Amino acid sequence: MYLTRKHLSRRTLLRAAGVSLGLPLLEAMVPAATALAQTAAAPRLKAGFFYLPHGAIMWNTPYGAEMDHWTPSGAGADFTLSPILEPLEPYKRYLASFGHLENKAPGNSVHTLVPATWLSGITPDDEATGALMAPTIDQLIAERIGQETVLPSLELASETTQQSASCTGGSACYYSSTLSFRNSTTPLPMEFNPRKVFVQLFGAGDTPEEREVIAGRTRSILDLINERSHELQRELGPRDRAVLSDYLESVRETERRVAKASERDLSGIELPDTPIGELSDFDEQVRLMFDLIALAYQANVTRVATYFMVGEGTNRTYNHIGVPDAFHPLSHHANNLQRIEKLVRIQRYHVERFAEFVDRLAQIPDGEGSLLDNSMLLYGSNMSNSDRHNNYPLPNILVGGACGTLRGGQHIDLPERTPLSNLHLTVVNKAGLERTSLADSTGEIAGV
Repeated sequence: MYLTRKHLSRRTLLRAAGVSLGLPLLEAMVPAATALAQTAAAPRLKAGFFYLPHGAIMWNTPYGAEMDHWTPSGAGADFTLSPILEPLEPYKRYLASFGHLENKAPGNSVHTLVPATWLSGITPDDEATGALMAPTIDQLIAERIGQETVLPSLELASETTQQSASCTGGSACYYSSTLSFRNSTTPLPMEFNPRKVFVQLFGAGDTPEEREVIAGRTRSILDLINERSHELQRELGPRDRAVLSDYLESVRETERRVAKASERDLSGIELPDTPIGELSDFDEQVRLMFDLIALAYQANVTRVATYFMVGEGTNRTYNHIGVPDAFHPLSHHANNLQRIEKLVRIQRYHVERFAEFVDRLAQIPDGEGSLLDNSMLLYGSNMSNSDRHNNYPLPNILVGGACGTLRGGQHIDLPERTPLSNLHLTVVNKAGLERTSLADSTGEIAGV
C-alpha cells in the first residue's frame, strides 16, 4: 500500500511553556509514495500485563468442573467463554486461553512471592540482603521496544500494593508489591496516584514549587499548547483533523478526571512532592488507570504497560457490585458456595473493566488497523485456588492481534502442568526477542 501525504514526523510534539504532548498516528505522518511497512504507519507492538491477585474459581475446588467459572468450555476454535470471561465475548476472536499452566516459582509462599514471580518464573534468592530475582518479561520487552518512546515502560496500580497480608517485612516487600523487575536487583514501584501518572506521561510540575508556577499560568496542558494545536489543525487534512480532535478531547477528559481527584480540602496540610490523587471511588480509579494506559499507547509515550489491578492480600471491598466483603478474607472461601459466588462477581468485575479497555483500544485507529490489532495483552493471576494458595492451574489469557502475529479465537488445552514460562517465552518472542528459553520453559506454545 502506498500513501501520498505531506510528511509530518511521528515524533512531532506540541510544545509550549515547558510542557509537551505526543500525538496519535496521523495520515500526515506517512511520507508520500512510500510503502506502508517502511513508514510510521507500520505496526508497532504495544504490550500490556494485567494482574489480579487471589486466582480464579476454577475446576480445582472440591466441586470440580461444575464450579469452574474461569475455564472456557470446549477446545480450539470451538469454545465458549466462561461466566468470568464472558465480558470479552465481542473480542473473542482476539482471545487465546490456556489450560493447565503452572508456575513453580512462588514455592508455596502464600502471597509473598506471587506477584513478582508472575512475569519472571524465577524463585527469588531468599538469602540475599536485597532483592535478587530476574528481570520480568515486561522489562525484557521494554528493553527491546521501549527505547523508541519517552517512557520505556509504565507500571501502575489501582491502590497501594504495600499490603500487610503479603508484605510482612524484610525481603518479602520486594516481591509482593511489584510485578516488574528491571533487572535481577531492581524492583520497580507500581504507581497508584493518577495525577502523578498523568504528569509522568504528559509533563507538568511535580514539586510544590513547580506546581505553583504552572498553576499560575493554567492547570491544563491543552491550554498551554492551545495555539500550536490550532495551527496544526489548519495544516492537516479532514481525516487527520478528526483524529487529532478526538485525541485532544480524550486528553481533556482525562485531565478533568485527574484534576477532580485532587479537589480536597488540604488547608493546613504540608503537601509532599508527590501530589495526592487517588480516587475515593475505586471503580473510577480502576477505569482511570486503564484510560491512562490507552492514552499512553495512543500518544506513543510508552509501548509497554503493567497494571497491578488490586493489591496482593488487599482488604478492598466491592460495595459497588454488591459485595461488601473484603477481597482477601473472602478469598479464603473454605469451599463455601456463597463466598465462592461473591468471588466470581469480583473476578468478573475486573474482567468487565479490562473488556472496556480492550473495546477502547479497538476504537482507536493505529496504522491500517486499531491499537487492539497492534497490542498483545496478558491478563491473569499467579494463583489458582485462593483458599489453598496454590499455583496450578493458573488463569491466564492473551488478548490482541500483536501486529498480526497472535492467533486468537481459541482455547488451548495444554498438557498437565505446562510451565507458565512457556507462555512467557511465546510472548517475548512475539515481541521480537528470539529467545530459546526462559526460566523453566520447555518450549513455546504452538499455534498461538
